[in-house]
Amino acid sequence: MTGREKFAKAVNHEDGQLLFDIGGLNTTGMHCMVMEELRDFYGLEKRPIKIIEPVQLLGLMEDDLREALGVETKPLWGARTQVGFMSEDKYKEYKTPWGQTVLITEEFVTDIDEKGDTLLYACGDKNYKPAQRMPKNGVYFDNEDRAGEYDEDNYDINWNLEEFEVFSDDEINWLKRQKDALDESKGYVVTSCITGHTGGGTCLGDHSMVAGPMLREPKGLRLLQDFYMATAADEELLQDIFDKETDIGIKNLERIYEAVGDTIDVFHVCGTDLGTQKSLFYSKSAVQEIWVPYYKKINNWIHENTNWKTFKHCCGSIKPIIPDLIDAGFDVLNPVQWTAENMDKNELKAEFGDKLVFWGGGVDTQHMLPEGTPEQVYEQALQCCEIFGKNGGFVFNTIHNIVPGVSAANVDALARAVRKYNESH
Repeated sequence: MTGREKFAKAVNHEDGQLLFDIGGLNTTGMHCMVMEELRDFYGLEKRPIKIIEPVQLLGLMEDDLREALGVETKPLWGARTQVGFMSEDKYKEYKTPWGQTVLITEEFVTDIDEKGDTLLYACGDKNYKPAQRMPKNGVYFDNEDRAGEYDEDNYDINWNLEEFEVFSDDEINWLKRQKDALDESKGYVVTSCITGHTGGGTCLGDHSMVAGPMLREPKGLRLLQDFYMATAADEELLQDIFDKETDIGIKNLERIYEAVGDTIDVFHVCGTDLGTQKSLFYSKSAVQEIWVPYYKKINNWIHENTNWKTFKHCCGSIKPIIPDLIDAGFDVLNPVQWTAENMDKNELKAEFGDKLVFWGGGVDTQHMLPEGTPEQVYEQALQCCEIFGKNGGFVFNTIHNIVPGVSAANVDALARAVRKYNESH
């Protein structure tokens, strides 16, 4: 079966072989350090890993590694990164703090401070404060708070809309150029993360975006603690922001569809985490009132105008709001963090397995994947295939990205588990 045939089985909730994804989206990827080790493990040609997402330093899944693993997804990425600079196909060599040489977009500009931290600049512009920081001995970047405290008496809503704009012709032409290559990838499932993390207008309060990492000088409601408080103390403000952001997002969806049509199979709408490992970030009523109406508007446009399936990333203990995400029109839920409180995998499958496609949940990435033996990883992954794969509705992926500390042998164990499951289906 091809990847698209497997995905059709999942979407239609029919028993069958599982689609395997690593690297299709910015929440289903692999850190460049692990990717280099995995290429060595399989004896593939030695060459620098190309960074497809510079904040988490996720590597691009090349065809030879994709074939070695059995991955059947290919990503369609936007031209602009989360830190405001263009990626396109203009790369330079960069030596990471741990000594790995990678290929990274030309506008990726850094400094090292007196503590040995690596500082990353929005839009590659060093005339402004650094937007992100990688601590010494760290392996990815975190946002810097640059806007100061929120002053509700001196506030302009446009400050929190500055990053959201209709895509330029250059950005749309970049998508068109990628479409030509992807259309030749018959059988692969094309995944797309274009508007969710790059100022396209559908991310709706994503914690990684609130600080404005793509802006040279962010202003307004930018500190996470202020944003959290606003969900309880100023819902109308957030609704106003999300309403205007959604309108921009839909304009971008129109432009994207005009450029690439149904080349896309799965569209990453939003990566906002609504849960912690113990409970919800926000009350169920806050999610229903602040987020769901705008999710519905976005999903309705996609379902009425395209054949795309809509993808929602949402970490944590979110079982109480899964019905709301279904009501909002999402087709796919990721990462299925069954290790969080009140997220038993058997209960999730029984209650929601016929209403959603679970994209993820294939292995415990916090403990088993970095700490277990290959055989233990294999057994847990195979068990997850059996539970989530029953009657369809499952795409195999880990619980979030594969990060440093995970051995190549353990990643290989995932691939072997999926192959084993598929052999009997």
